[in-house]
Amino acid sequence: MEDYEVVQACLQGKKEMFEILVSRYKNLVYSIILRMTNDAEEANDLAQEVFIKVYRNLDKYQPDYKFSTWIMKITTNLVIDARRKSKPNTISVDEMLIEPSTEKGPEQGYLEQEKINEVIAALNALPDMYKVPMILFHQQGLSYQEIAEIINEPLSKVKNRIFRARKMLKESLLSKEGGVYEM
Repeated sequence: MEDYEVVQACLQGKKEMFEILVSRYKNLVYSIILRMTNDAEEANDLAQEVFIKVYRNLDKYQPDYKFSTWIMKITTNLVIDARRKSKPNTISVDEMLIEPSTEKGPEQGYLEQEKINEVIAALNALPDMYKVPMILFHQQGLSYQEIAEIINEPLSKVKNRIFRARKMLKESLLSKEGGVYEM
């Protein structure tokens, strides 16, 4: 069954059909939220909110757009709204520590993990207007056009924001003492 057919069935009173949409899109929604929040518990809570919002607004879905694009737009907007409402979260040092890889030796694994942690921290420090397109492009593999539809901005703005985000990340990482990264 196509997504639009499932939506129509839900709107006609077959509420159990909504489970099909949840099973199709739960991983996508959760992964976007997790990348944006870096908090599994918050990601679970927000994912539930996304599906509640989707269910309540099924009548507003337009088949001109892919359902995946529509649900990603709802997801990113909900995360951004949740961030605005909450104060900045802190993370303990213990939560940041990740076991280093031992494939190339403990020291090399530790250094590689440190680079990854610095990139993640730099990405998280970006304002949402830059962070969201970066996550959608690099981590979700969406095209510029799909991102433009999700964040409801012109294609030129999406390209510009991704360009600026890369530049800000590069500057941030190069400003770290001894930070030499290939971008």
